[in-house]
Amino acid sequence: MQHVGQRGPLIGMTGIFVQLMKNEGFRSLYLGLTPALTRSVLYGGLRLGLYEPTKVSFDWAFGSTNVLVKIASGAFAGAFSTALTNPVEVVKVRLQMNPNAVPIAEVREIVSKEGIGALWKGVGPAMVRAAALTASQLATYDETKRILVKRTSLEEGFQLHLCSSVVAGVLSTLITAPIDMIKTRLMLQQGSESIRIYRNGFHCGYKVVCKEGPLALYKGGFAIFARLGPQTIITFILCEKLRSLAGLHTM
Repeated sequence: MQHVGQRGPLIGMTGIFVQLMKNEGFRSLYLGLTPALTRSVLYGGLRLGLYEPTKVSFDWAFGSTNVLVKIASGAFAGAFSTALTNPVEVVKVRLQMNPNAVPIAEVREIVSKEGIGALWKGVGPAMVRAAALTASQLATYDETKRILVKRTSLEEGFQLHLCSSVVAGVLSTLITAPIDMIKTRLMLQQGSESIRIYRNGFHCGYKVVCKEGPLALYKGGFAIFARLGPQTIITFILCEKLRSLAGLHTM
């Protein structure tokens, strides 16, 4: 849906789903699955694993763990993690646009035709998006838990984790949907600098708003929430359970 505007009129998530099933088959829904899973393991593990040590470091340096420290910790963890895993994301996006491609062959083609730097295409907006996502997810979850424990009868456990993760999922979708759309548009650009449509993330956002309207920044927003909402809930509930089983304190 984020490719719409370059490929055709917006027909909504249901329309896109029906169109894909009709024209490309069920398999098209899982294009880019291998790099997507690879990136999820690497990126997800890094950003979640870095959040607590970063927060502890900030606490040691500044003597505080207020909400601003939590936001900064999440932003650093997300940006650093995505800078390392951006090549996998680029390959995933390209595979979704080219159903017959093979991941390794696609990497070779990108490097041979566009240079190794092309694997980090869109890394700026991707880092901004990752910083915003991780900061909004982890800081919101962390702070929501603190507020709910303080002001309600909820105690550490499944219900508290569920409520906090739902709030984190909604807020992170609202914040990251426009950045995600810009990142995807930039990653899909091919060719030399002289023929590219967008010069950078800000230019891409400006062109999209001028040509397609402000709401175009939220193209695919519901689809993003349909993925990000459940992902956020499952991630935090599982993370809390695994930390408990490992004998670590809760987030």
